[in-house]
Amino acid sequence: MPRITVIEPTIDVVSNLPIFQKNKRRVAAYARVSTDNDEQYTSYEAQVEYYTRYIKEKEEWEYVETYADEGISGTSTKKRASFNKMIEAALNGKIDLIITKSISRFARNTLDTISKIRELKVHHVEVFFEKENIWTFDPKSELILTIMASIAQEESRSISQNVTWGKRVAFQKGKVSMAYSTFLGYRKGANGEIEIDEEQAKLVREIYRLFLFEGLTPHSIAERFNKAGISTVTKGSKWYKNGVLSILTNEKYKGDALLQKTYVENYLDHKLVKNNGVLPKYYVENSHPAIIDRGEWDMVQAEIKRRSEIGAIYSANDIFSAKLICEDCGGFYGRKVWHSNDAYRRIVYQCNHKFDSKNQHKCQTPHLTEDEIVQKFMEAYNKVMSEREQIINDLTEVAELLGNQETLDSKISKAKEELEVVETMVQILIDKRTKTNELSEEEFLKQYEALEERNNKLTARINALVTEKTIQRGKKEKILASVELMKKEPETILRWSKEAWMAMVESAIIHKDKTISFKFYCGRTIKV
Repeated sequence: MPRITVIEPTIDVVSNLPIFQKNKRRVAAYARVSTDNDEQYTSYEAQVEYYTRYIKEKEEWEYVETYADEGISGTSTKKRASFNKMIEAALNGKIDLIITKSISRFARNTLDTISKIRELKVHHVEVFFEKENIWTFDPKSELILTIMASIAQEESRSISQNVTWGKRVAFQKGKVSMAYSTFLGYRKGANGEIEIDEEQAKLVREIYRLFLFEGLTPHSIAERFNKAGISTVTKGSKWYKNGVLSILTNEKYKGDALLQKTYVENYLDHKLVKNNGVLPKYYVENSHPAIIDRGEWDMVQAEIKRRSEIGAIYSANDIFSAKLICEDCGGFYGRKVWHSNDAYRRIVYQCNHKFDSKNQHKCQTPHLTEDEIVQKFMEAYNKVMSEREQIINDLTEVAELLGNQETLDSKISKAKEELEVVETMVQILIDKRTKTNELSEEEFLKQYEALEERNNKLTARINALVTEKTIQRGKKEKILASVELMKKEPETILRWSKEAWMAMVESAIIHKDKTISFKFYCGRTIKV
């Protein structure tokens, strides 16, 4: 008969330590507060002090460190530097036990909580949640943790929804807020209102001036600021093309605000996504003081669009090329250097397609020197500005007509009312078919298709009217912008003005007889 001898285990299956080992457990604590305004026990400093003392008082424990994150949301562990540092130390065998106040302080994301605990357990690291009195080496702990963490996650979701709802109510009321620490040009005033930071505003105005009147690109503006040692709003960081472009296109600089441009798609990771029509947006006019004149801001948007359409042809070093157009082929003129290596060196402008092999009829338009272009421009400028008063009056009247959108609003309102009637008729038709069975399937489909066609036509009409309204408003803004710029420019120029060229000329067509038709933003065309 076999004899069986029981050999008692000497290693703890969970902790992987000798059962009778007297070595001290290496213990760390984790503390986190959502803001630095929490009081007393839950505050950042209080938690750090409490856990440091708590661990050191235990003779069987050896204090490692108190890891703490301050002012960070708890729904994800990705951005918690100290938390991640602690986990790394634990996985590298430097910690045996982690103490934290509660499950919600550890993580409000159930998946994060459970996965981290399991990962730590594999590496023989235990976690103690003080509030819930849960030790993760306890076999019953995982079920309890799953339930408790799910509750914490649901609380987080509820808080997130409440915050989101509060923000959307504020949007609907037109309440504008700014991230002053990262938004150049503004600061929070004594009464909590948005006010202009004049020192920063100078830089904003310079960016607009360099782009619109000097012809610089966002990239060249960024390079100029970096070379000059000019700091960004966040200090220490460099200027980049996209940062400059963001300043040039942000409506807040003209005193307006578009609200809910982005939204939080998932409350667990707080990731912001662009609002492409998923949620309503709210446009608030004159919500705060403007740094840039409305007319100048609108002209900058038009110039951004123009440069985008012509693409690589535009160069900050050659502001003529992007506006000079060949009468023959409609292509742009380009800057050419003749006799670049000898005493006869000269710079001329000619059609970029003049000697293009693909251009069968060969453009007959002439080349022009820079001096010829400048002289003709000054003549055209002085002619158009001699009519400035009349042009401004005419444009103002046109803008007023475009600004009156009552007729369009009335048409839109009437179409929407008709659409509501159609929707009601559809519901009645469905009820007749499903509840009273008054209609045959054939008759139901016939009437439904007729109502659907009517619905589609009304929807298309509403969209067309809204588009027309938007185009009309855009034309009005462009006209008013050109009026404001005309008012600022001198009535007569006797020498070359790069600012006047950039601000006033939309395009210039070169004719075969060397004359040029200058088309000004105000709508006038002067042939010289």
